[in-house]
Amino acid sequence: MFSIEFLPQTAFVFMLVFARLASMVMLLPAIGENAVPAQVRIILAMLLTVIMTPLVSDSYSAIPVSVTGLAMTVIYEVLIGIFVGMSARLVMSALHVAGNIIAMQTGLAFAQNIDPMQGTQSALIANFLSMTAVTLMFVTGMHHLLIAAMRDSYVLFPPGEGFPVGDFLQLAVQTISGAFVLGVQLASPFIVFGLVFYIGIGLLSKLMPQIQIFFIAMPANIFFGLSLFLLILGAMMTWFLQGFEQALHMFVR
Repeated sequence: MFSIEFLPQTAFVFMLVFARLASMVMLLPAIGENAVPAQVRIILAMLLTVIMTPLVSDSYSAIPVSVTGLAMTVIYEVLIGIFVGMSARLVMSALHVAGNIIAMQTGLAFAQNIDPMQGTQSALIANFLSMTAVTLMFVTGMHHLLIAAMRDSYVLFPPGEGFPVGDFLQLAVQTISGAFVLGVQLASPFIVFGLVFYIGIGLLSKLMPQIQIFFIAMPANIFFGLSLFLLILGAMMTWFLQGFEQALHMFVR
């Protein structure tokens, strides 16, 4: 006779897998951007859960007998998903650091707009870099690495184990500092350009104090800055993708 006793355990595992994967999908770059409608992200999380549940069902124990145990299990899965997704999201902030530095050095800092990827206002160059990075992630197939990180999170953080708060805090600090360093590295040519250009403007203003050299030279600053941006854009995005891949590989086994 066909038995349905397996249904509660199956529904329990499905709920936990969905809690972890949905938390990641809502935060991961490329597949979890604010520009993607929430309904689309939920459907994607459901599809990934359907695929992933048979692969990881053996990692889960039986249904807890108490409501407190069930709630703690769900909270653990959500926290793991938030941590993995937020770690990848923090690496994307390197582009905002680089974009804002480039905008300040090229005289475009006042050109602000809403960034659809972050949902905040930032420089136009930072918006452009963010959208370019998301496009390149899909073009280069790096979104497969994001899905692999979802699967391998069950190897790094098996269900039912203790929450490694200390390790998470240490990794968060390393990720934030690494993202800032990566952003400065991406914008380093423009830092040098800005120093050279503004030192030259300062010398000219001392030689000709009766002329507003800064305002006269601003169009040249924008022109040369955008020209430099055009020349090194490919190298910048390649360097960022390498840094993003290295940061994400800590979640892939």
